[in-house]
Amino acid sequence: MKSINLKEKYDLVNGHWHPHKIGVVDNMQVLLAKLKGEFVWHSHDNEDELFQVVKGTLHMQFRDRTEVVQQGEIIIVPKGIEHCPITKNDEEVHVMLFEKLSTAHTGNVADEKTKTDYPEI
Repeated sequence: MKSINLKEKYDLVNGHWHPHKIGVVDNMQVLLAKLKGEFVWHSHDNEDELFQVVKGTLHMQFRDRTEVVQQGEIIIVPKGIEHCPITKNDEEVHVMLFEKLSTAHTGNVADEKTKTDYPEI
């Protein structure tokens, strides 16, 4: 049991849209990611996702609207809801994600941005 310095951990995150694992709470993983540009439209059939914006502004697209998530705010995407995170104006956004260990990065969608492993930092 040690404290985790998020700034130091974000310095270890390589690339965009590639979550890095900083811990596990029961069957939930805690991930850090740097986001830039548009991700992939996808959903998770059996898992919810929580995004906490640590730095910047995240735009979470849903098929019927876009929610703007500011630094210091969270958004919870319920299972089965199609979504696509995006950043604007070439901004790099830092997020912390909370999701089940079983959650596939892009759900059932296979894309060049899909990651199958999350480095532990």
